[in-house]
Amino acid sequence: MPVSLRAPVEPDPPEPFGPRTGRDWVVDIVGFLLAVALGGLFLVSAVTRDGDPLTPQKAAVDAACGLLACLALWWRRRWPLGVALAGVLLGTFSVSATVAGLIALFSLAVHRSLRPVLLVAALWIPTAWAYAIWAGRDDALSLVLLATALALAATAWGMFVRAQRQLVYTLRERALRAESEQRLQADRARMAERTLIAREMHDVLAHRISLFALHAGALEVRPDLPPEQVRETAELLRSTAHQALEELRGVIGVLREDPDRETTSSAPQPTLSDIPRLVEETRRAGAKIDFEMLVDHPDAAPSVLGRDAYRIVQESLTNIGKHAHGTAGRVRVTGAPHSGLHVSVRNRLPVHAPAEPTLPGSGAGLLGLQERVTLAGGTLVHGPDGTGDFVVDAELPW
Repeated sequence: MPVSLRAPVEPDPPEPFGPRTGRDWVVDIVGFLLAVALGGLFLVSAVTRDGDPLTPQKAAVDAACGLLACLALWWRRRWPLGVALAGVLLGTFSVSATVAGLIALFSLAVHRSLRPVLLVAALWIPTAWAYAIWAGRDDALSLVLLATALALAATAWGMFVRAQRQLVYTLRERALRAESEQRLQADRARMAERTLIAREMHDVLAHRISLFALHAGALEVRPDLPPEQVRETAELLRSTAHQALEELRGVIGVLREDPDRETTSSAPQPTLSDIPRLVEETRRAGAKIDFEMLVDHPDAAPSVLGRDAYRIVQESLTNIGKHAHGTAGRVRVTGAPHSGLHVSVRNRLPVHAPAEPTLPGSGAGLLGLQERVTLAGGTLVHGPDGTGDFVVDAELPW
């Protein structure tokens, strides 16, 4: 998702108070020494001023208030509003508190919203006027204008620093969010690929295992088979088991892939031309399947179409072997380019429950077929019809 730099900048969260870092100590010490030194210079200038110098008593009050304002700077990170208010109020009786008050006002503008900053900045006007009256200055207006200019400068500088921090914080958050979304999209893509592989392997393994069970069942019910037929069935069992193990090894290898690496599907990709072979394998397992395939140029069919049709027939034959063993089935595949492909598999529903245990099923096979056909833009209908047959009927675009 594209990130616009024109989006409004959200205020950064309040900074939790904690132990000072090395940088914090340096900044606080420099600020304290600067406030003391410049405050002392302002006090000396007020005491030695020609015409209306401060009296010794007022100079002592000025120095005490200035020292308190400088000491309060050590707590400006925890209580920026309180320290800024203390600085401006102490400035009513102290010119030496001016620099400390400006530093506190700057810190307030950096760490708090606009409303309290403007409130404290506005207090500098009456307090400057009150100091001029208390100190007996005859240039009160000039003093008020100077104090106002200094307060506005400290406020503007603090707000500029705050805006920069907000921008950096917002860009960092957006970068992290974009990275997280990219990672999530990659995880979704890998999960979709793994789901596709798992679905393919479910179709393949279910069919192989059902064929294995049918061959084994034939040996169980016919112990009097000729040695040649027993040997042929055993060979079918061995080859079916070998193919099932190979396919199972493939899916386990995919699922063991490093999630940070891209995976490539190693699942088999059957085609439309493989459907006759699939039906013949099922027939060799003893199933009675009537097969008809009327397709123009099946080798030219798209690979996705051929795979979908193959899986529909495969899952249907697997279900016949599981749930309707011994009943006759019929597979019909017809279609042509620009006309669509029709796949129909039907079998008689068993009248009586099977005497032998049936193969377990997860119930996800037909649901997977429904999803597969829907994604291909086709339709799938399955279930008993009025004639007593169970029908799987699919229409696929071609």
